[in-house]
Amino acid sequence: MITKSIKIAALGSIILFASCKDEPKTEDKLMTDNILLQEWEGPYQGVPAFDKMNVADVKEAVEKGMEMQLKEVEAIANNKEEPTFENTIVAMESAGKELQRVFAYYGIMSSNMSSPEFREVQAELAPKLSEFQSKISQNEKLFQRIKAVYEASQKNPLEPQEQRVVDLIYKRFEMNGANLNAEKKKRYAEINKALSKLYTKFANNVLHDEENYVTYLTKDQLGGLSESFIKSAAKIAADKGKEGMYAITNTRSSMDPFLTYSTERELRKQVWENYYSRGDNADEYDNNEIIAEILRLRKERVGLMGYDNYAEWRLQDRMAKNPENAMDLMLKVWPAATARVKEEVADMQAVANELGDNITIEPWDYRYYAEKVRQKKYDLDSDEVKQYLQLDKLTDAMFFVAGELFNYKFTPVEEGSVPVFHEDVNVWEVTDKDSGKHIGLWYLDPYAREGKRSGAWATTYRSSTTFEGETNVLASNNSNFVKPAPGEAVLVSWDDATTFFHEFGHALHFFAADVKYPTLQGGVRDYTEFQSQLLERWLSTDKVINQFLVHHETGESIPAELVEKIKKASTFNQGFGTTEYLASALIDMKLHLADPTNIDIDKFERETLDELGMPKELPMRHRTPHFGHVFSGEGYATAYYGYMWADVLTSDASEAFREAEGGFYDSEVADRLVKYLFAPRNAMDPAEAYRKFRGRDAKIEALMRDRGFPVPQR
Repeated sequence: MITKSIKIAALGSIILFASCKDEPKTEDKLMTDNILLQEWEGPYQGVPAFDKMNVADVKEAVEKGMEMQLKEVEAIANNKEEPTFENTIVAMESAGKELQRVFAYYGIMSSNMSSPEFREVQAELAPKLSEFQSKISQNEKLFQRIKAVYEASQKNPLEPQEQRVVDLIYKRFEMNGANLNAEKKKRYAEINKALSKLYTKFANNVLHDEENYVTYLTKDQLGGLSESFIKSAAKIAADKGKEGMYAITNTRSSMDPFLTYSTERELRKQVWENYYSRGDNADEYDNNEIIAEILRLRKERVGLMGYDNYAEWRLQDRMAKNPENAMDLMLKVWPAATARVKEEVADMQAVANELGDNITIEPWDYRYYAEKVRQKKYDLDSDEVKQYLQLDKLTDAMFFVAGELFNYKFTPVEEGSVPVFHEDVNVWEVTDKDSGKHIGLWYLDPYAREGKRSGAWATTYRSSTTFEGETNVLASNNSNFVKPAPGEAVLVSWDDATTFFHEFGHALHFFAADVKYPTLQGGVRDYTEFQSQLLERWLSTDKVINQFLVHHETGESIPAELVEKIKKASTFNQGFGTTEYLASALIDMKLHLADPTNIDIDKFERETLDELGMPKELPMRHRTPHFGHVFSGEGYATAYYGYMWADVLTSDASEAFREAEGGFYDSEVADRLVKYLFAPRNAMDPAEAYRKFRGRDAKIEALMRDRGFPVPQR
């Protein structure tokens, strides 16, 4: 998952800032005193002062940044000269440096180091930020200048990147109500303000339930759990003041291995219910009515612009173009996925019966018995595989792949030379292997902790552009691996290792960018996951397996027979993985196509899944009350399908490598990969970029083959 610290004025990464040249000295002093607004200093073109950030500075910095930015907007909008690309579009692209710096810190305090104090400030700022965004997106004079440049460019096209940035900026303003009359603009802004409060409350409610629903085990309840997991759980419990007990936190990284290995069925049920009921506990932190209100407001807002529903509005600038195309893809895969689930459940039930367990498979049993089927069918023990998946070695493996495909070298920076926001964060310098040219810094924040949101994500603190001189990239990857006891290796599952590679793919996409303007860094949601999903494939290449998958105690390479088992089992449990994902993606789309007037979210979710034929033995990957992708903001709203859209591209592109003489390390295909799929970001239409790489459009058949599903006959 890729995130930005914040979206400003629905203009992607465009941030406008106001010059402070003519302001009083007291305000200049504020610029000096508030670290969040200050220019970044130090090596590597300057780096964020993460070691000096303080929640107490946030409100002042954001409010000052907004004030400055709005002055700059007025300066651009009221320019007496005729609108040109330089004095309007470039002026906008050039602006926003101060506020952009503030939000690098804001993003860390929101996602990596949240606290009750910050959440109070965040809630207070949310409506103010919304108002501020509306003042930009609804600035009539500004939009008329943009429109003039856009219309002129339709008659006399600009250079490709210039034309692309004009088209994108105009479209974003148009999609965000710039063409509305004054009365509708006012209502549009009111809706955005209301939504901003709801998004913040939704996210904080989920975080509350993640932090407060912890399952504590005693020594006699540890059956089936690995020694490393037990040690980690003991440390977490001790840190929470429960010495002598073992903590299962309410995050995927803790829940997933517990459900896979614990022999305590009732405890599995408890941990499962805690996790899947986040935001759905009928208390003050319940998200159901918040979701209903979000849906009503979203529908009303797009209705102001003449759209029937939110999905129709949202998908017009995505690869899918409309909800019908997205639904068509999902529903082509759904029957094969649910049919496979039935086979998987039958296999699991047979194993349970053989063991004399006298149970019927329930959702909290799926992972546990799936693991037993894996061992039986493929003689593959996931815990055995974990012994060869060390976090440090996986990091080295990613660096190796980056070197082979992108010619990058990763070197740890000197300790203390680059500030970090937590002692667990490490930083590497990224350079070109041959020329030594500096490309940027890579920050890694690997471990789960209180105040850090769950999941894994990538973000940037500074992106690469060239229109004002070449800037380097400050990119980060963030995971939630369970921190080990002192002296213990961090061992991860194959799925978690895959996710680690996935997020690193986003980072490589940031580093490889060869674009002129900030707006062109913005992603197309059903395309931007493609590059990262593609990078996952290198985890299972022979060069990575043979060099980096070594036993954490003996140092011996992973046995060839175990590798063979992993490859044979590559389509194992695809029914589960595909169905739990698709269920969330389908609910996302159907919620936004439905009439939200008197919607009951729990009932809608339940009835829609019944209509789809959702197997009762597994849940959605993200149940609606904690579906942060969709309801803590708008990044993935009606766009969660995008992972599958991107996966069609991924499977098809993987076959291009498989067909090449050098396989996944073929230099010619790798060059096309970097040139057309990574470097352009959004400077080129994604469909055109893919055709340049592959020579044709992607085909769904590759996806079906990858997942071991029947290939549809044309």
